[in-house]
Amino acid sequence: MPAPLRLRLDGDALIANWRLLDRMSGTAACGAAVKADGYGLGAYGVAERLAGAGCRDFFVATWAEAQALASLGLTLSVLHGLRAEDMAAARAGFARPVLNSLPQIARWRAGGGGACDVMVDTGINRLGIAPADIADGALDGLRVETLMSHLACADEDSAMNGEQRSRFAALAGRTGARRMSLANSAGIALGADYHFDLTRPGLALYGGVPRGDYAGRVRQVVTPEAQVLQRRHVAAGDPVGYNATWTAPRDCEVAIINLGYADGYVRAFSNSGSAQVGEAVLPVIGRVSMDLVALDVSAAPDLAEGDWIAIDYDLARQSAASGLSQYELLTLLGRRFGR
Repeated sequence: MPAPLRLRLDGDALIANWRLLDRMSGTAACGAAVKADGYGLGAYGVAERLAGAGCRDFFVATWAEAQALASLGLTLSVLHGLRAEDMAAARAGFARPVLNSLPQIARWRAGGGGACDVMVDTGINRLGIAPADIADGALDGLRVETLMSHLACADEDSAMNGEQRSRFAALAGRTGARRMSLANSAGIALGADYHFDLTRPGLALYGGVPRGDYAGRVRQVVTPEAQVLQRRHVAAGDPVGYNATWTAPRDCEVAIINLGYADGYVRAFSNSGSAQVGEAVLPVIGRVSMDLVALDVSAAPDLAEGDWIAIDYDLARQSAASGLSQYELLTLLGRRFGR
């Protein structure tokens, strides 16, 4: 059944963003993080397009995410590693585990081993074995395809970036790993010293701006669109929406659209978000509710019930306006959208 709201996805922009990141990665291969269902945009379609553009390394969070992409025949790495419950999927061979702890390494060995990736913690204190574990021989005899780590502050000019890079570089040649990988989207912009053999961009692929270096260079990939359910006249002095947080300063025309916080268009956009029809900017008025948003459409006299409206969803700008991270703005987009 046709949905009354949809995501307009620009596949050309997605590919252009990956090619930009690939060029910025220099001699390093450029992969793609497609976890969280391709940051909310649909992992299968995203991965298929990027593979067609030349991307060869893909990263997901869980084995269920990897299984959903298995039919594409891609090189997949599962970032969250290997629980006991994951062994059957891991042995099926459609993805490699990124081993994150000594128990995971032992579990992989006991299950027969094989190609794997390994995460080493260089300071973020999240997932990963310690450099000292490597010195103690934890990876000896293991077939490690990619040794990776993750930067904690790549989106900032932080001394921690250089410290993590130095700790990671010190592991070169000590594990037998075929490749080393450190940089995410923001890390790529830190320069060649951070690229190693493989980069793992995520946010910038989807139109996000993790560092100022990307402003004006990455292209917007996703635009939410919603259908007008009703157009109505609101007289000066009348309120709109829950708790009457907006009152008409004059007679105006209002459209109610099929969109709300259940779809990821959060209440922070109340009285601050906007939409567009042609050149006309249509401000959100009143409180965003679960399924509905009201817009002042006085500037769009021809807009009628059933028409589609594009929501302003420039990630950097809307992040500043809402207080949400660009990652949240992407991954909160709900399942009710047609794509």
